[in-house]
Amino acid sequence: MNRLFNLPTLITIVAMIILLPIVQRPVVAAEVLTLGIAALALNLLLGYTGLLSFGHAMFFGIGAYCTGILAVKYDFSAFTAIPIAVVVTAVVSWLIGLVCVRRSGLYFIMITLAFNQMFYFIAYSWTSMTGGEDGLPGLRRPSLIADQWSFYIFTVIVFLITVVLMKRFVDSPTGRILQAIRDNPARAAATGYDVERYKLIAFVASGLFTGLAGAIFAFVFEIVPIDKIHLLFSGDILFMTLIGGSASFIGPLIGAAFYTWLQETVSLYWDRWPMVLGIVFALVVLFFRTGIVGMAEVFGQKVFGKRVVKTASAETTEAHR
Repeated sequence: MNRLFNLPTLITIVAMIILLPIVQRPVVAAEVLTLGIAALALNLLLGYTGLLSFGHAMFFGIGAYCTGILAVKYDFSAFTAIPIAVVVTAVVSWLIGLVCVRRSGLYFIMITLAFNQMFYFIAYSWTSMTGGEDGLPGLRRPSLIADQWSFYIFTVIVFLITVVLMKRFVDSPTGRILQAIRDNPARAAATGYDVERYKLIAFVASGLFTGLAGAIFAFVFEIVPIDKIHLLFSGDILFMTLIGGSASFIGPLIGAAFYTWLQETVSLYWDRWPMVLGIVFALVVLFFRTGIVGMAEVFGQKVFGKRVVKTASAETTEAHR
């Protein structure tokens, strides 16, 4: 793994896994990791392909509801329901992607938003299966992961496997082509790459991993809330990605931890805590467009000098060999 990730990224991942259940309840720490998976998945589109999606709550919700329906209505085990939910989300993301990737810019954004709203109203109105506005309660974790600590360990294992798969994806030749499409789609097309096909690959991969995050989240609090498929939650995932830093692979994970910290702490003292999110988001967009990770890199350069920056760059180059 040390060849896959550079040293700062590896230290960040290990530190978060160890410290999260200490500073928060293990179930909240599991929530951070699942939201981190969703934010990292969105960044496959935003940071690596240059596609801004306002529909990722749709994939998160599909994964969560599919898992919840299988577990509650048909008595499937979590270990069976989660893989099925991931496959279903991948198929749905492929079908939706066939429509979405034909457009770019504002049109792509609006199409993803429209699909998100459509699936939200399906979940809202199909009360016999989804519970409607009350959500879908009644999920039960298997005895093997029933308590908070065992479930957290399970979430960590899934998280690590997912992060490794996503990192290998972005470092693969396909990932390099996606970054070329992000930088200049016309030039990528001129060199012979099927731009729509590669965008579809990124769209499906992003939807699949987001669906996995939703499937795991269904067992975090053993309920599937209706708000996790709402358009506003798509904005929350986007906030996590941008506040952490979409230019960095690990940035969205940092953003997910920051978002959960605000939710768990500020909300105890102020009911209108989302206003803080709005203020922070505005400050990031205006003054710190590289996010928390970018701010840390600037701070590291000033404190430790160029040597640290060169070392990190060398490690990144070595990891790509």
